[in-house]
Amino acid sequence: MLPWLPPHPVGFPPVEQALREPDGLLAAGGELSPDWLRCAYRRGIFPWFAPGEPILWWSPDPRLVLFPDEIHVHRSLAKRLRNAGFTVTFDHAFSTVIDACAAPREEHAGTWITPEMRHAYCRLHAEGVAHSVEVWRDGELVGGLYGIGLGGVFFGESMFSRVADASKVALVHLARHLSAHGGQLIDCQVHTPHLASLGARRIARSTFIDYLDQYAEGHGSPMPWSSSTANHLPVEEPKPT
Repeated sequence: MLPWLPPHPVGFPPVEQALREPDGLLAAGGELSPDWLRCAYRRGIFPWFAPGEPILWWSPDPRLVLFPDEIHVHRSLAKRLRNAGFTVTFDHAFSTVIDACAAPREEHAGTWITPEMRHAYCRLHAEGVAHSVEVWRDGELVGGLYGIGLGGVFFGESMFSRVADASKVALVHLARHLSAHGGQLIDCQVHTPHLASLGARRIARSTFIDYLDQYAEGHGSPMPWSSSTANHLPVEEPKPT
């Protein structure tokens, strides 16, 4: 039976108890407060549930991750980075990015980013834990992503594009920023062909937890996310792969 978590105290069962089918489903209940979310991500757990469902917590095995130095920049993407007129910023429009990620898309009728989820991550952003990468062109927000930063690990949550490859541009700049400041890992959660094409690969959940023990909050050095230290990254052309 799936464990039901009361609102207090904050805590999760061991991730090894997660179901194999559906892969990684660990528990239900709890809350989406900052304390619950920080505890979850630090332990390799994330919330994901549909509107009308209870809060569901997941820790899949294997885990899809991207090591910042392994990001693949193909020639077409390198050309867009060089010539598409993008400006990239960090933490300038978090709420707008999460709203864009939540907007219905042609291939999906609804969204898992409920108002409750939006409120929870905006609270984490106000506390300096959740962050966004924005891609602009001619003053208009055309792409981006958001997630959680703990120490040297970034836990990606969602991304969006309004023009071709804009979310990829955001991810390339995120990876560069992590590499430049000692970041070690981008958690991509579960496999998608899109992320795999950019260099993300599967690792065992136990290995992923080992990385968190080494590099997440309280272990690795905290990443600089403030606008004064990590704001306008230059749009350089990476080496194509």
